Amino acid sequence: MKKENEMTSVSRRKVIGLLGMGALAVQFPMSCSQAKPKSKDLETQLFYLTIQEIGELIRTKEISSVELTTILLNRITTIDAKLNSYITVMKEYALSTAKILDDELSNGKYRGPMHGIPIALKDLFYTEGVTTTGGTIVSSLVPEYDATVTSRLKKVGAIIIGKLSMSEGAYLAHHPKFKVPKNPWDKSRYTGVSSSGSGVAVAAGLCFGSLATDTGGSIRYPSSANGVVGLKPTFGRVSRYGVLPLALSMDHVGPMTRSVADAAIMFEAIAGADPNDQVTLRESVPSITSKLDGNIKGVRIGFDRKYSTENVEPQVVEATLAVIDVLVSLGAEIIDVEMPEVGQIVDTWVKIGNREASKIHSKTYPSRSEDYGEGFKWVMESGLKVTELEFAEANKERSRIAEEFLKMLSNIDAFVCPVMWCAPGVYSPAEVLGGFRPVDPSPLLNDVFAKPADFSGSPSLTVPCGFSKDGAPIGIQFIGNHLDEEMICRIGYAYEQNTEWHKKHPTL
Repeated sequence: MKKENEMTSVSRRKVIGLLGMGALAVQFPMSCSQAKPKSKDLETQLFYLTIQEIGELIRTKEISSVELTTILLNRITTIDAKLNSYITVMKEYALSTAKILDDELSNGKYRGPMHGIPIALKDLFYTEGVTTTGGTIVSSLVPEYDATVTSRLKKVGAIIIGKLSMSEGAYLAHHPKFKVPKNPWDKSRYTGVSSSGSGVAVAAGLCFGSLATDTGGSIRYPSSANGVVGLKPTFGRVSRYGVLPLALSMDHVGPMTRSVADAAIMFEAIAGADPNDQVTLRESVPSITSKLDGNIKGVRIGFDRKYSTENVEPQVVEATLAVIDVLVSLGAEIIDVEMPEVGQIVDTWVKIGNREASKIHSKTYPSRSEDYGEGFKWVMESGLKVTELEFAEANKERSRIAEEFLKMLSNIDAFVCPVMWCAPGVYSPAEVLGGFRPVDPSPLLNDVFAKPADFSGSPSLTVPCGFSKDGAPIGIQFIGNHLDEEMICRIGYAYEQNTEWHKKHPTL
């Protein structure tokens, strides 16, 4: 199969046609069933292009950043009214920045593969002069400075087109005063809780990449549920300065995109040491994109069949085993490994996460308890009830799992397993209206797959690997050794380039 950078680009003629269609999109929104085949193909080619592809069109001036940003804003106006992925659209900023970047390109200044490309941020990343809510009323503020990752993205020429919807405080429930994002594949389905808006916007072609956070699975859940790629880097690889926290000992920052190469591009832009965040690692950031050649012959990939199939939906098992078959066909060596005992991992995570969250919100809870949604009130109350002894015991269990997990990883190049035990479920009417937990919690109830990598701080890459019998996306995750984002991206890229899942997009 063709590599991403070898794919046929959109011609100038087609781009011009797309611009015309985009200008009409607000008045005459096209569904896939209404559009003529040619228009549908053109729409798909533009809005679902990867960062690599649209970046090349900008670099060669087949499309300007102003043109691209304008039609993407039109699409957001039309499409997102149904999906609620954005909390704030930064129209004026985006257009003025696009003009500056176009002028720079005309004068010979090119900032790299993200030059002039519209992306969006989960609404807990500080953006100077623009409201940042954290999905809450109590945390909402207008920052006087950018988060480190925000400024780094701006430096490489990315255009921040808006802030994305998220659950309250980056936990499970959405605050009743905020709209709940809808899954573009099926608006009744689970969207991935905390970073839900990030997953929806990327999957629906409403930005070319997004930034999200993962404390207990919130890059990987929405990536899997919405059929996109998500990279949770090694703990400390990416600065959290200027990022509203959930649980500081487990918060990770990473990208969500439509291809593995795009995730690597965004990772390279945001990773690296930051004096404002003492947790960040000093190790140099590798050039991952230059290593994505599709060759994984001899790569040792660990697989625990029991762990990945027991108490797992048959359709998820089927998709997982199909991934193993592809990896074997590409020359990878599948190594039988045994996961450490993780049966109580959800309870352990809840004690640590809720306790840390309640400490972070101690200035506003319980003093402003009436401003919290019921779901996050539960987080606060349960966190306050965790005793020092319980917290210490939970951290001891966390350390055990992390140490045993890292030991297992040290004997292989990467580990493969599902992201969730089931395909995305559906909302209930009460949940959609902002009840206690406005998500289907079933993917989380038996969550033995996402949280080990948060405990250990290991990097993890989620890649689309199939669909359920009723059309819900399914994802697979590749977990690597510390600082080895390169290896999991190499594996994910090789798998991606030999399957078609990443090329499928929802009908809108």
